[in-house]
Amino acid sequence: MHFFRPSSSCVSRVRRAGLLAAATVWLAACQAPPQGPGAPLPADSARVSQASTARAYREDAARHLYQRHAARIHAGKLPAMLYAVGVLDVEIDHTGQIKRLHWQRAPQHAPEVVRQIEALVRAAAPFPAPARMGRVTYTDVWLWDATGQFQLDTLTEGQL
Repeated sequence: MHFFRPSSSCVSRVRRAGLLAAATVWLAACQAPPQGPGAPLPADSARVSQASTARAYREDAARHLYQRHAARIHAGKLPAMLYAVGVLDVEIDHTGQIKRLHWQRAPQHAPEVVRQIEALVRAAAPFPAPARMGRVTYTDVWLWDATGQFQLDTLTEGQL
């Protein structure tokens, strides 16, 4: 009777592969559970912004809104004719909480869009805390299509 006796290099490779597989499983278990599209994130998940200007903070805020409302983001180029366009100022305090919303240009023909945008912004709080500025008022342009999806000018993919 002949038994197979693996070489020491073969045993080493098998051990390394086993350790690598175990490490992969362990790291995957450490990740946060996946969020469904548009699912709210835990309140403590808002990160800190290192932006030093309102314009730089605007990108952090836009990415934050896209993350919080992924199901509402229009994928790809927007249609040539939008249903509504609005320009909104958002004042954020040192903790990332919204202090004030102010419309520079509200879509007057679509008051339901004004209400929806304000609700989306409020639901996304807290925003990234503006660590370097203490507080910030940023402005973004909301590009709203007829389906109720949107893009922000800061991250827009353009129009057809």
